[in-house]
Amino acid sequence: MKRLIPLLLLLGLISHAKAQEAKPSPNALFQQGVDLFFAAKPKESVAAFDQLIALVPESKPQLWQRGLSQYYAGDFKGGREQFEVHQTVNGNDVENAAWHFLCIAKGEGVEAARKVFIPIEGDSRIPMKEVHELFAGKGSEEAVLKAAEEGEGERLRNHRCYAHLYLGLFFEATGDDVKAKAHMLKAAKDFSMDHYMGRVAQVHVKIRGWE
Repeated sequence: MKRLIPLLLLLGLISHAKAQEAKPSPNALFQQGVDLFFAAKPKESVAAFDQLIALVPESKPQLWQRGLSQYYAGDFKGGREQFEVHQTVNGNDVENAAWHFLCIAKGEGVEAARKVFIPIEGDSRIPMKEVHELFAGKGSEEAVLKAAEEGEGERLRNHRCYAHLYLGLFFEATGDDVKAKAHMLKAAKDFSMDHYMGRVAQVHVKIRGWE
């Protein structure tokens, strides 16, 4: 039996090496999380992002994508926490404040969300200033739509996509499903864009069954 020990050790090392090779890389896990979200499988997407965090804990603050998946998976508490930690590395993003608001509004109500609404300065993207004011209770649907009408071609289309996306999200959070659906369909179809947030609108209508 003694002669078998080195062979058994070798076989054990080979098995361990194969197991290590079989583990997905951080990049692969990130892409898996993204792909599963775009496939309208938010719970599975969250699981992939969680595996990434387990492998690379320091990646968590950067993973705003995980927060979106948590929102659509119904994990509003987890989403809130993800957007709060993301705020520590991205302090001037209206979208982060909006999604933080949305998670709290879904879990605790709009008034609770407004009490801890994240103030943002320095986000010059159109129409983010007006979106922030809307979520803060100081703006209006009309102001967001008016601001989005700047530019032409793809630039204008992109502004309109963002405007209708966040109007749709806002009205869903505040209980106006008719307006929510109308705006989200515009973001997903009429002014569809192929970037991440444009595809969020498409995922939204798919998950809600608004297609």
